[in-house]
Order: sequence, then structure tokens, then C-alpha cells
Amino acid sequence: MNLFLKLLRYGSIALALFGFYAIVAVSRLQAQKETPPPGEPPVPPPQKPFKESVAATGILESLSENVAIGVPVPGLVVELPVKVNDPVKAGQTLFKLDDRDLQAEKLSTSAQQEISKAQIAVSEAQLAKLQSQLERLTSVTDARAISKDDLENRRRDVAVAEAQLSAAKAQLAASETAMKRIALLIDRLTVRAPRDGHVLQVNVRAGEYAATSPKAAAMIIGDTDRLQVRADVDEQNAIRIRSGQKAFGYLKGDPTVTFPLEFVRVEPYIIPKVSLTGASTERVDTRVLQVIYSLTRPESPPLYVGQQVDVFIEAPERHTKP
Repeated sequence: MNLFLKLLRYGSIALALFGFYAIVAVSRLQAQKETPPPGEPPVPPPQKPFKESVAATGILESLSENVAIGVPVPGLVVELPVKVNDPVKAGQTLFKLDDRDLQAEKLSTSAQQEISKAQIAVSEAQLAKLQSQLERLTSVTDARAISKDDLENRRRDVAVAEAQLSAAKAQLAASETAMKRIALLIDRLTVRAPRDGHVLQVNVRAGEYAATSPKAAAMIIGDTDRLQVRADVDEQNAIRIRSGQKAFGYLKGDPTVTFPLEFVRVEPYIIPKVSLTGASTERVDTRVLQVIYSLTRPESPPLYVGQQVDVFIEAPERHTKP
């Protein structure tokens, strides 16, 4: 009887262990069936063009960087003569803001100018009258015919008239200066291109209100005939970067598209890396050194400002401990 109980006890334990093992084996087999084996990547990574190089991620920009056009004062956009992809020349009108308040002020100042001119005419006539009276009194040869006080009062009247004429002329000059000031303020409301280039982006429309601190620039222009790459080199590799180093760029998603890069400059200031999206929620725990390279825009395939590229920069080997 005791032998039977022992066999029953140990047999139950063995069956439980066998059942657990069977469950694990079946689970592994099912997972293998559901998860396909890893295959080749859809796009192979680019091959390093140099024996020793530093890899970086770059952003295509227009030559001499993109220009974010702002507005001098908040206002209503009343005219927008350009559109995206239009070529623009330095000084060409990009858009105009509403200037009706300044035009009203100009009318008021113009009326004040006319008042000042009329006041000058009155003052000149009054001065001429008083000068004529003074001349008649001073031409009298008999000193007893006119008192000294009367003669002195006439001279003072002439001096007052001269001061009034000077004040009227000063008021006219102030009105003319105000007109020039208003003209400058009106001209400032016409936003013009600071240099030659192409319109890359337009974020305002006629009838919209343009603010001085918007989330996006009112307009972005840049020279797209030649492009430049802003490459972000990890801070740990910054010591391997030298002026004039050769580099090649590879288009993201198509490593067969490669183009030589011409060194422009190193911006010697380590900054947080925010070039991928620029969003405030993006992680910026990586700090980078920015290196600028230029390139001639190829005819095919087309390259667009804002595209990401992989950059390989020829660099010396890392220093190793002896």
C-alpha cells in the first residue's frame, strides 16, 4: 500500500513537470511561427567613402542659409504679389501691410502744413507793416516830433513780429519733418526681399493679421540654385573635425544618390541637437557641432530644401592610449 502511494505521489509530480515542459515547448513553437525571421533591410545603409570618417546627419538649406522674413509691426496684410517658387530680387516687394492709420495721420499733417504756410504769410505781412511804420518814425529829423518811448515800442513790435515769423517757419519745418517721418513709416510697411533668391514658403495671406512674433515666419526665402548642408556632428566626435575636410552626402532613403560636398565653415559653438523636427517636445540630450558644406544642386534627382542627408566627413583616427 505504501509503495502504491509513493508511486502515485511521484507520478503526479512527474506528470506536472511534463505538462509544464509541454506548455513551454508549444509556446516557443507558436512564437517562432508568428515571428518571421529578420530579413535584409529595405534600404541598405550607405557605404563609408573614407577609411576613417565621422558620420553626421545633415539638413539641406539654401546657400547662405534660409531667410525668415518678419514683419516690422503687427498689421493686416493687404497685398501679397509673390507666391511659392517665385524668384525675387533684392528690394522687390514681398507683401504690404495696412497703412490707413498712417495715411490718415498724413492728411492731418498736410493740413497743418497749410496752416503753417498761411501763418507765415500773415506774419510776413505784419512784419512788413511794422517795419514800414518804424522806418517812417526813424526818418523824422525833428527829435521833438516823436517821443523816445514811442520809437522804442515800435522797435519792440518789429522784434516781436520777427519772432512770430520765425516761430511760424519752425512750425512749418516741423510739419515737413513729420511728413517725412510718416512717409518712412508707410514705406516700412512694405516688406521687401533682403537679397536675391526664391520664395520657399509663404505663411500669410491677404486679409490675414501678421504678428511680430508668430509661430512661423511670415515668409521664407533663399537661394536654391546652390544648396548647403548643415551637418550635426556628435559632441564626442567634435575633436576629429578640422577645417577643409572632405565630405560626401547621401540622400536619406536612397544611398545610391551621393554628391561631393565643399567645405564652407565650422560653427565653433556646441548646441543641443534640434534639427530633426524642431518641436519643443523633441529630446535634446545630444549636443552637436555644426559643420557647413555647400554643393551644386543636381538636375536629377531633385533635391529640396529641408531634406535630410547622411554626411560622411573624412577624419583622422581616434587617439589611442600607448
